[in-house]
Amino acid sequence: MLIMIFLFAGVLSCCQSTTNPPIDISNMNTNVAPGDDFYHYVNGGWLQKNPIPEEYSRYGSFEQLAEENEEKLFALLKEIHNDHNAQHGSNRQKIRDFYNSAMDTVTQTELGTKPIKFLFEKVENITNLKELTENIADLQQIGINALFRLYAGQDRKNTEVMIANIMQGGLGMSDRDYYLNQDFRSVEIRNNYELFIEKIFILAGHSKREARLARRRIMEIETSMAEASMTRLERRDPYATYNKMTVSKLQDKMPLFDWNSYLSKRNINIVELNVGQPVFFENVNFLLEQKPLEYWKTYLKWNVLRSTSQYIGKDFEDAHFEFYSRVMTGSEKQRERWKRALSTLNSAMGEAVGQEYVTLHFPPESKERMIDLVEHLRKAFSQRIEQLEWMSEDTKAEAFAKLEIMNVKIGYPDKWTDYTELEIKDQPFVLNYLSARKFNIEQNIAEIGQPVDRDKWFMSPQTVNAYYSPTMNEIVFPAAILQPPFFYPHGDDAVNFGAIGMVIGHEMTHGFDDQGRRYARDGNLRDWWTDEDSRRFEERTEVLVEQYSNYILLDSLTINGRLSLGENIADLGGLTIAYQALQNKLNEDGRPADIEGFSPEQRFFISYAQVWRNHVRDQRMMQQLNEGPHSPREARVNGIVYNMEAFYKAFDITKEKSARFIPQEARAEIW
Repeated sequence: MLIMIFLFAGVLSCCQSTTNPPIDISNMNTNVAPGDDFYHYVNGGWLQKNPIPEEYSRYGSFEQLAEENEEKLFALLKEIHNDHNAQHGSNRQKIRDFYNSAMDTVTQTELGTKPIKFLFEKVENITNLKELTENIADLQQIGINALFRLYAGQDRKNTEVMIANIMQGGLGMSDRDYYLNQDFRSVEIRNNYELFIEKIFILAGHSKREARLARRRIMEIETSMAEASMTRLERRDPYATYNKMTVSKLQDKMPLFDWNSYLSKRNINIVELNVGQPVFFENVNFLLEQKPLEYWKTYLKWNVLRSTSQYIGKDFEDAHFEFYSRVMTGSEKQRERWKRALSTLNSAMGEAVGQEYVTLHFPPESKERMIDLVEHLRKAFSQRIEQLEWMSEDTKAEAFAKLEIMNVKIGYPDKWTDYTELEIKDQPFVLNYLSARKFNIEQNIAEIGQPVDRDKWFMSPQTVNAYYSPTMNEIVFPAAILQPPFFYPHGDDAVNFGAIGMVIGHEMTHGFDDQGRRYARDGNLRDWWTDEDSRRFEERTEVLVEQYSNYILLDSLTINGRLSLGENIADLGGLTIAYQALQNKLNEDGRPADIEGFSPEQRFFISYAQVWRNHVRDQRMMQQLNEGPHSPREARVNGIVYNMEAFYKAFDITKEKSARFIPQEARAEIW
């Protein structure tokens, strides 16, 4: 299911490390002054000792933890693989057969596109627009999202019920701007994408002439769709993408697309739905009128090939890697086969794997201490709200209420996904993959018109990440992120508050960032701030926009301060609140001794900075700067700490001692 959530970082998997101390002096570079470049002061030694491996486009704390976790999950898979007594239809049988089919590269390469030949035949048999509509419905039902996306999500203005949403989509590149911009990098990506299209069609048995023709048709359609698409920045406005209308009104806007046939094919019975980008759908109608049916059949074949290219043999998978990994992110080598298979399994049957995972790798005491940390952060946030001079008492009262009822989920779901209806068996990998996609989509579609399931999770327990959902008003922390270096169940408070404490504060702050603040305590999209409070808030956030828009990376590129604003607000708010929570904890328990010569306050900031250590390839950096919403990891350290007076005090930094010193009046201070 797709849902509007604010993530902490990239989606990875992790498990506890028992060998590395919370603060390791050898990972630092004390030749760099904390006031000049705190990121490299904390991480310089690690960066020198840990060059980026060939298979990564980015490599740091998250990726190291993912590798440890993969080994634990691999051991679990080997155990399940050898469980010959796994009952047919059980989760273990399905995990085993899915993974085995993923590892059978010989059969995948031998069969190629044969297992999905029926999909191409259905496309080829299309004779009119009504049949085109129905074919698009069939493809979307197995996760091949041609043209647009439809999913069940909370009604943003009535969050007790689930409604159907349709959103722009259908592009093979990850952002509309790659089709339209004329800068060197966009042109390079676009040219390689066209080569990728040709390569895939040739591998699928088409001649070079046919492949070139397919490329031209596809680029014409996708470029026109890109021109009609909202930008990432425009999509950050939740009001702009909330446009409820009846199906009949949508049909009037898009008369050449038979919505009744489409919805019937997908077994969806609705009167109204939310149309995220009405202009996009109106323009798609124009495209349906303008482009011949043969163009659309080529486009649908491409969607089938592109969506399955990782699962139908080595040559296809290599071509997929060449564009989406080597060209787009700079990765030089594919990850080992078993790791790729594990990643696909996690996306297909995440909670089935997660249920096994938490039994072995998530001790109860971790949850207990995490609950204590969350409540310390909640108290600290309340204190920060109370002392705000720029917020009125009326808005504060609503903010206190929203914070108080913010739900918290830790570790794993209380109610697991039931995979009884999922059919996984001894068959070609691509068919198991599509079967899993179909199951997950049908599970989501069945929620349309139903009450919201507030027990549902949108990440598996083995994912190293966290999220805030504005419509649920909840923060969620999967088991895998509750491991070092984020979280030490029996560790130093200063280290924990600087790492996982900041994560907690980060997610809490998302409820009050430039997007999350638009949602009230019940998750409904409505204004609850006074106009004057909104104006003052925007004045303060504009300081962050300006700072990040002038943060230079790769010699001349800068961060999009407006696109990344929500995450930057959450980083600054999260660290500020976590520091307040640490001070409260020290007042409760007394000040501990220095460790490795560092005070609790210094350990707090060091712990925060070391979480973000990483190498990143230029291509990945450029992609991140273009697509956001997170700032590069270096900027998530240096862009934040120099706004905090507590940081300057902790390391005795003065204007004379700091190349990055920000005068008090120029600092970003929000929460």
